[in-house]
Amino acid sequence: MDESAAGAPPAPGQDEAQRRRLDAYAYLSAPERLEYLAIMRVFCGTLLADLAVPDVLAKLRGAGGAGAGLDADALTGRLEQLERWGNLLRGNHTVRASSITEYQRSRARYQLSRLGERIQRDADGVLTEAEAAREVSNELLALVERGLRELAGVAAEPGGVAPQDGLERISTLFVQFAGFADSVRDFYAYLGQVLARYDLDGAEYQGFKELLLDYVEAITEDVAFRAPRISAALDALWPRLPELLAQVDAHAQGLTGLSPQVDGGPEGRVQRSRGRELADWEGLRGWFTDLDGQGSQVDQLREATLRALQSLLANAKRMLRSATGEMSRRRDLLRLAQWFDGAAPEDAHDIAVAAFGLYGARHLGVPPATDEVLPAHTGWWTGPVVEVPVALRERGSRAQRGRTAAVEDHSAQKERLRRAARARSAARRSAADELCSASGRFEEVRLTSAALDLLLELLATALGNARLGRRAEGAAGFGLEAARSEDADLGVRLAVHRTAGARTLLRATDGDLLLDDLELTVDRPAGPDGPTGPAEPGAPVGAGAS
Repeated sequence: MDESAAGAPPAPGQDEAQRRRLDAYAYLSAPERLEYLAIMRVFCGTLLADLAVPDVLAKLRGAGGAGAGLDADALTGRLEQLERWGNLLRGNHTVRASSITEYQRSRARYQLSRLGERIQRDADGVLTEAEAAREVSNELLALVERGLRELAGVAAEPGGVAPQDGLERISTLFVQFAGFADSVRDFYAYLGQVLARYDLDGAEYQGFKELLLDYVEAITEDVAFRAPRISAALDALWPRLPELLAQVDAHAQGLTGLSPQVDGGPEGRVQRSRGRELADWEGLRGWFTDLDGQGSQVDQLREATLRALQSLLANAKRMLRSATGEMSRRRDLLRLAQWFDGAAPEDAHDIAVAAFGLYGARHLGVPPATDEVLPAHTGWWTGPVVEVPVALRERGSRAQRGRTAAVEDHSAQKERLRRAARARSAARRSAADELCSASGRFEEVRLTSAALDLLLELLATALGNARLGRRAEGAAGFGLEAARSEDADLGVRLAVHRTAGARTLLRATDGDLLLDDLELTVDRPAGPDGPTGPAEPGAPVGAGAS
């Protein structure tokens, strides 16, 4: 990495982009994090699949756990929140639904984002990881040494390395090194967790001593033995490395060879395999060789081993002091913590007083209400709250200071609310005009979201006002009586008729809505001089296309 680029100030918008990426971690600390985890596991179990609310609900109930108790409304809120955080992406598809509620829930479909999948995979790894020491894969270090020596030898031969053979050797080499480096980091992280304890008992100290003196010593000796050989192989390969990487790239470009390039080109969008860039080889070389004067990873392993030995000696001195009477109070403190955990609130106060001598504070300065008589031993924790004036708390005086503040002027806020109300009213009137102008030819036009929402609102009201009655003699089934709704402010009216075999299709920007066995009539209410709308009364919506 270029040091000048690393020390440069962040580009404009970089902080905002980082904040949006960090927002994707928010569901892991939310109060409903167990439900969010169950939802994300459902999406991680699919590949390139978008799921609607009914699909996710069925999978949650089939899996059981924290998400099984969610209903459709609560699940919809969780999915919308995950979309705002960036864990999910929204997709739209044509929906067939038997009710308006089902249509509104099913038309919104979600799929997993790349960032959300990576965060959930890491979270599951943390939750399923055992709190135990991980063995260091020393055998992988031997394979890395062998692979580097063989690659350097083949590269020095006439004709060099075949591109496909070089690609396979490089990929295998970096996979082996990544496995070894990860196991070293995990083991020393566990070792650091043990080093932080200075209260090991005899059995724990014995196990730690065997672990440190035997296993860690074997690791450091093996690394110290192979590090010079690996450095020598890298030095021999280094002059031929740029040409080798160029030949491999020309042979197999991978995702960087995709065309056309979108969104700024693949260089900023594609993460290449390890070993395909010169920076990866510089990181491998810096693991075994001190390149910048700050020490290599091999040097850090030696230092970590020395710190572990010092911690072992500190625990040995502590155990020797305990034999002379200087005992640790850890066990006593743990017993006191157990008493606190199992005690009632009033008993916990008595235990704290007996253990630490922290008696309850007295209420001074402001007397309580006259009808509240408190004993002298009442503490602040359990006593009633006494309101202390701000002036008395800050200045010690009850006198008012300064002049009375003027009444705040809210005219700007009121005007803003009036403009917003007028805009909403104008949008609904425009939607009503759009419905009336499209009456009778809905299959030929595509409604806006506002017009479809107004139509669904009128349809829901009409179906709620309807009465189900038997048809005339000789006609099969039942019909809808008085299935009408009207918005007097907008001057629009809707009538619903039940006709067997009828199919009404409404097209909108949000999706298509198919109504079976229903015909709709949209018109203007009749004024003093007759109908005022463009649609003829009684003309069914979509009937002409049928």
